[in-house]
Amino acid sequence: MNLFRSVRAVADASATGSGTIDWDAVTEAAKSATEPGSLDLTDAERAGYAADVRDARDRLSAVAEVEFDVPEVVEVQNRHHWIDANVATFRRVMAPFEEHGPAVLPGVTRAVNTGSFAFVLSFLGNNVLGQYDPLLLAEGDDDHGLYFVHPNIRRVADSLDVDYPRFRRWIAFHEVAHAAEFGAAPWLSTHLESRMQRGVDALVDGDIDRDAFRELDTAMTAVEGYAELLMDRAFDDDYEDLRRKLDERRQGGGPVAKLARRLLGLGLKRRQYERGARFFEHVADERGVAAASRVWDHPENLPTDAELDAPERWLARVSP
Repeated sequence: MNLFRSVRAVADASATGSGTIDWDAVTEAAKSATEPGSLDLTDAERAGYAADVRDARDRLSAVAEVEFDVPEVVEVQNRHHWIDANVATFRRVMAPFEEHGPAVLPGVTRAVNTGSFAFVLSFLGNNVLGQYDPLLLAEGDDDHGLYFVHPNIRRVADSLDVDYPRFRRWIAFHEVAHAAEFGAAPWLSTHLESRMQRGVDALVDGDIDRDAFRELDTAMTAVEGYAELLMDRAFDDDYEDLRRKLDERRQGGGPVAKLARRLLGLGLKRRQYERGARFFEHVADERGVAAASRVWDHPENLPTDAELDAPERWLARVSP
């Protein structure tokens, strides 16, 4: 970790170039503030990752009764690799602001924006375990990505005092569950992108499209909740111990970590998990997992915000 280089990269952003964010400086600063971690995998570990993904695909497909495949891009990464992959995502989301949102006090704002995104990427790079990347707002036909941040998985397994291969496999099942959703619903990426684009465009114009953000939150609650359902029904054994220990770890940490989680909305994501999981558990208990999987048949089958808290209403509408 080189904090001097990180600070220097952010400071240089205010002195050179134009625009509201210096993405090259973001990347350099985030990497300088983050140890990459080791990728010295044994042959057994490499085989383990491959087997975890393959087994997760087969088990989840059988349980959900949906056909899907994992992305061609499956990478075991270090933290710097993850930062590189996600800078592109941040750039896509922020592009409308950079094009249509000229900054007041450009020099100061450029440095502040650059530093803010560097901090976010560094924090996430040190904490993300796995990621299914649907490449929202990307142009072209690039395949989705499936990433595992090996140094974080290894470190967290050790800190929680849990079996490392089992913990790694649990992460794989969770991320492949998201691949199942996007594989079963080819329309899902476009659905999420349209709501995200509407929300961003409104913000650029100085307004808030509350309906767009509400629809996006509802869809993401379904995405997170369905993944939890599949995990419950497809993983090798009960994993409550893993979930409890990981939740306790996330709730701990110093004030900077707690502030970062609040600013990044990680508490909101946890609420999406819990709310969505309650909805799909009710549906699956009443009609089976196959009935829950009907949510991906077409966009109209997504639950409304009200139906998330009243799953019997969704069942009456979609699976009478």
